[in-house]
Amino acid sequence: MFQGEKVVENKTCKQCNSSFEITDKDLEFYEKISPIFANPGVEKETPGLKINHDWKKYLIPSPTLCPDCRQQRRQAFKNIYHLYKNEETGLISAISPDKWLNVISQKEWWEESDLWLTFWRRYDFNKSFFEQFHELQCVAPRWNLIQVWCENCERSINIANSKNCYLVKSGWDSEDCLYGERVFNSKNIVDWYRVKFSDNCYEVYYADNCFNVHFSKDTKNSRDSLYLSDCENVSNCIWCVWLRNKEYHILNKKVSKEQFLKYKSYILSSKKNRDNFLELFYELKKTIPVKCIIIDESENCYWNEIFNSKNVFYWFSVRDLEDAKYVYDWANSKDVMDVNGDDNGILGYENCSVFTPYNSAFCFNVATVSDSYYCETSVNLKNCFWCVGLHDKSYCILNKQYSKEDYERLVPDIIEQMIKVWEWWEFFPASLSPYWYNESEAQEYFHLKKDEALKQNFNWSTYEAPFPKVEKTINANKLPEQIEKIPDDILNRAIKCEVTNRPFKIIKQELEFYRKHNLPIPRRHPDQRHADIMAMRNPRKIFDRKCDKCEKDIKTTYDPDRSEIVYCEECYNKEIY
Repeated sequence: MFQGEKVVENKTCKQCNSSFEITDKDLEFYEKISPIFANPGVEKETPGLKINHDWKKYLIPSPTLCPDCRQQRRQAFKNIYHLYKNEETGLISAISPDKWLNVISQKEWWEESDLWLTFWRRYDFNKSFFEQFHELQCVAPRWNLIQVWCENCERSINIANSKNCYLVKSGWDSEDCLYGERVFNSKNIVDWYRVKFSDNCYEVYYADNCFNVHFSKDTKNSRDSLYLSDCENVSNCIWCVWLRNKEYHILNKKVSKEQFLKYKSYILSSKKNRDNFLELFYELKKTIPVKCIIIDESENCYWNEIFNSKNVFYWFSVRDLEDAKYVYDWANSKDVMDVNGDDNGILGYENCSVFTPYNSAFCFNVATVSDSYYCETSVNLKNCFWCVGLHDKSYCILNKQYSKEDYERLVPDIIEQMIKVWEWWEFFPASLSPYWYNESEAQEYFHLKKDEALKQNFNWSTYEAPFPKVEKTINANKLPEQIEKIPDDILNRAIKCEVTNRPFKIIKQELEFYRKHNLPIPRRHPDQRHADIMAMRNPRKIFDRKCDKCEKDIKTTYDPDRSEIVYCEECYNKEIY
């Protein structure tokens, strides 16, 4: 994790048989996150004394799985890609109707403050913990979608403080956004991946503080441009790569304002016109070096997409972090290890989709949780163990309410039992995920076939949603190229995807966006468009290769067999600035 770490143990992953290391700093962290309780059988309150100081720390030992298998297991508990409609209840949910779970509306879930406590379980020392937890999972009410403080976002998931969003997967403080993943403080964005502080953008991948930018990747502080790649502080540019502080450029060459407007009008008039120039753009990109890894304004950090952080190791897509290891898609946190998703945490371990955790571990789909372990689908918990579907509760075990004194007597006994049967310290087994493997985020990063998933004890979904009922359909290749030729009646038709033949519809809000920006109607299903954007990602893997400029050894996400010109950070900065 940090400079000066020492390897103290070499282990073999019990799932994939790969070797991995445990360092002295790892052991220090496991001890730091381990809970402390009075020894079993020792009274915490003693007559004449306020506190008996005979306490015991229940150490979390080193993991049995390698970092990749630990990440894969956590990601199997996260679904932000698939939504289903239950025809009986009318609820739209991330959980398919064929599951064994008690799904209710968010409104009902929040309003019934003590509903969950009617589904409690008394801990049975003759059964395994995970068996009892599964029994509770089957009956405890859970929300249909993860949403907080939203308006008109019924078909979006993992979203907060947002308005008029449609099929958004992870978003905060955003408005009028459609079809994309991870958006923050933005408005009027359609088809994207990772956008923040932006407005009126279309088909963008990693856009930060952009306005009216379309078909672009890795773009910052730019506006009124098309087809940008690795550009910053540019405006009125088309098909440009590696530009900084430029205006009115096409294919990296300066043009007049009149030339620019003429080309822009021509490009937007049809897909055919855009495709005629795309090959030139791709040829230009082949001549421009790429940076080996992206680490900005950070100290003592390793791996990729790390911003404004310190002492982070094996990270991808993180910002504002300190003292962390094996963390993915996380921000604004300190002292965390083996976590995926969300942010604002201190002292967290083996968590997935957890917002504002403090001193908590082995949780998923929870928010504002402290001093708690093995909880899921809950909000605002403190000192809770093994709970499902609670909010605003303390001192609960398997959803049963206890006094503080009884809670602190019982929890150590349960932990001792879990230690005996090898359940303590491990994240939930994959079989307890409310999402099957091919519905989960794990399938995005660790793709498995059905037989492979089942062999690794993951569940596999065979559920097929009912085919949508539509009276009129149109093949994508029959759509007019020009947006002005698209009639209002398109809202009443289903379009057959040009790749998968899956039908999809255009919603009114979406059509208005395309008309405003003179953009053609999409010809691909939203899922296919998402897959197209995801294909732009480099793998979450580090390779060894040589800098193509100075030939020194570098670490990079670009496989040595790929054709890109890859520079070390020093050579890259010398060339571009």
